[in-house]
Amino acid sequence: MSANQHNFTVTYLMNSCGLSPKAAISASKKVELQTPERADSVLALVRNHGLSEAQLSKFVRLHPEVLLADPEQTLLPKLRFFISLGVSKEDLAKTLAFCPQILSRNLEKEILPDYNFLRSLIPEKKVVSVLKNSSWFFFEGHSKNVVPNIGLLRQLGMPQSCIYLLLAHYINVLMVKHERFGVVVGKVKEMGFNLEKATSVSALRVLCGRHKSVWNRSWELYRSWGWSDDDILSAFRRYPQCMIHSEKKVMEVMDLLVNNMGWPSRKIAQYPVVLSLSLKRRLIPRCSVVKVLFLKGVIDENLHLGSVLLPVEKHFLEKFVTAYLKEIPQLLNVYQGKVEFQDYQEVQFSDFKACNQNVHVMTSLPGSLEQGMFGAYISIHVTIYRGPTGFPNTTAPSVLTPFLKHVTIYRGPTGSH
Repeated sequence: MSANQHNFTVTYLMNSCGLSPKAAISASKKVELQTPERADSVLALVRNHGLSEAQLSKFVRLHPEVLLADPEQTLLPKLRFFISLGVSKEDLAKTLAFCPQILSRNLEKEILPDYNFLRSLIPEKKVVSVLKNSSWFFFEGHSKNVVPNIGLLRQLGMPQSCIYLLLAHYINVLMVKHERFGVVVGKVKEMGFNLEKATSVSALRVLCGRHKSVWNRSWELYRSWGWSDDDILSAFRRYPQCMIHSEKKVMEVMDLLVNNMGWPSRKIAQYPVVLSLSLKRRLIPRCSVVKVLFLKGVIDENLHLGSVLLPVEKHFLEKFVTAYLKEIPQLLNVYQGKVEFQDYQEVQFSDFKACNQNVHVMTSLPGSLEQGMFGAYISIHVTIYRGPTGFPNTTAPSVLTPFLKHVTIYRGPTGSH
């Protein structure tokens, strides 16, 4: 490429395609523009198919050779084919910006055979999902890794229903290099997964799709909460995705359930799916209700966390809200977050001897409870009971431990501690 041609190419990539100087110089090593006419036609074509200027810039940066393609004879038939599948203009634009290389493949010899392969195994609606969410498949094709990997799974007894899940939702798993895929499948079997069950699909997804550092990070995180190695493996068998949740999400859920609700950490290993539940929409509202019921003494403090967090909303409301509305009218508002907590709550410990005075307790709650469940501070009117060692006795049901750790007690009109 002459100096003039190089300068023209770089200038065109910057001015017409929106590339930065650094990106334009890099892209100019892959494409040489003699004149702007063909490149202009390519840009006009993809703009007409919905690409924004930002998407167009990414489209060219990832595959600058596309500017040399014949827009009418090479590109347009492929675009029309994708549109014929029912892909919206918006989704097609996203796909082209993410994987413009699919336009470099031959429609008749490569794209259509890939489509026909998928269509023979999954509905067309799912094929469209593959195009939108895993468009790299249409660049790599089905023969290189997908077909041999499916063959291995069938040989080891995986049913068509599980293979369907992989093709329709997690096809990237099947695109892993065949040699590595075989190693991962062997590891999944060694860990006790049954390839005839759908959980094996989730395990393959986790082990194929994440870097080892993510696995190691999750392992150490759960150990920091007191889980044994057996606990972690057991949780992974029950709910493989527990190993790919963000550290922030795991910490928030564990803090709520362990530190604030008093459930043993290792109990959560028995129900690891709770780590996937929304704090705002599910965990905090339900824990708020249960905390009120605990403090009212109307339910057992040893209530199983699975019975609280796992039922569908209708069943939870029937068991924990509707059943107690006459006794606690504000309970539904607590669940809906309309009130942070009852302003005053009388707490009685049945196995304590009552003092002859009332006290006021100001308590600040830590972590997510402070801001999500009850607000920053709670004023509770309580009756404190004298234990055998004098006033105040700090022994209380375990569910109250989070409160008592953050309590300042004032006695008498002078406010002495």
